[in-house]
Amino acid sequence: MPSASPAKIHWFARLEHRVHVSRERRARRRGRSATVVPIPGYGGTGWVRVVGRVLILPPVPKKARGEGAGARGWRAFAGIPVGYAAVQVHVGGRTHDVVADRGGVIDTVIPAELSPGWQTFTMSVEGREPVEATAFVVADDARFGVVCDVDDTVMVTALPRPFVAAWNSFVLDEHARTPVPGMAVLLEQLRRDRPGAPIVYLSTGAWNVAPTLRRFLSRNLFPAGAMLLTDWGPTHDRWFRSGRDHKSSNLQRLAEEFPDVQWLLIGDDGQHDESIYSDFLERNPGSVAGVAIRRLLPAEAVLAGGRATVEHVAGSVPWVSAEDGAGLRDRLGEAGIIDTAS
Repeated sequence: MPSASPAKIHWFARLEHRVHVSRERRARRRGRSATVVPIPGYGGTGWVRVVGRVLILPPVPKKARGEGAGARGWRAFAGIPVGYAAVQVHVGGRTHDVVADRGGVIDTVIPAELSPGWQTFTMSVEGREPVEATAFVVADDARFGVVCDVDDTVMVTALPRPFVAAWNSFVLDEHARTPVPGMAVLLEQLRRDRPGAPIVYLSTGAWNVAPTLRRFLSRNLFPAGAMLLTDWGPTHDRWFRSGRDHKSSNLQRLAEEFPDVQWLLIGDDGQHDESIYSDFLERNPGSVAGVAIRRLLPAEAVLAGGRATVEHVAGSVPWVSAEDGAGLRDRLGEAGIIDTAS
């Protein structure tokens, strides 16, 4: 019986890869080398999901250096992905060799015996100095977790209107990005009230913005969490990656990896969060503690192309909505998910 032929890669994906390879060659002729940009991951007993990206980064201007320095959004996209780079991950006293994908993304599960909570390990490429990475290890007795969208849920971005999205992603200085009022307080209280609960920021944003997003969350006092972003651009079989599929598949993966954890799903009504969460709830009713939807303000809804209208399964789990974090906190308190007296 003849063997199956390998899957045909979309021509646009092949073109994108050739462009990246050409840019990489020019950068290396100038003496620049690759580095690993780690992204917070997560894990469980005996394993850890290691996430990061291998890039050749542009030189940082002197005026943009320093802990508090901001950067225009376009700089996050100026790095050159190094496809199929060999990366060494040093975790749990062992070194593991992994290979990045075509876009330089590392997203792999590695066996490791780590204690619950935030743990550190290192990653290195091309013999360079190892860089520190982090992952939140979920304890066996954890029963509650939080999955939170980013765009228009913790950060006002008015996506997916194309021109506004481009302005926010490529032009706006990270210091000028606006947090959604009350969301940091809500997430921090959930973290404080449920010690050991994992927090996962699940976004359709590009991996490129992970360092910017991490600084934004820290600067605005959001609790640390794992980050699951996506790789903008073509896949092996289509023009552009599906953000909806990215969210749905990662939610399903979390349900399978942590079958005893019930997740509070937080999102907004400007994209597909309600529909995605409703579908996930229907497939995995035992994995959902509740759903909290931030309602966009009228002006934000116009920029985002309107509000989604979704019918969800009434009464199966608490499903609340409000215009900001304070309102969601009150509604979640009424539902018994959060202690508003604290």
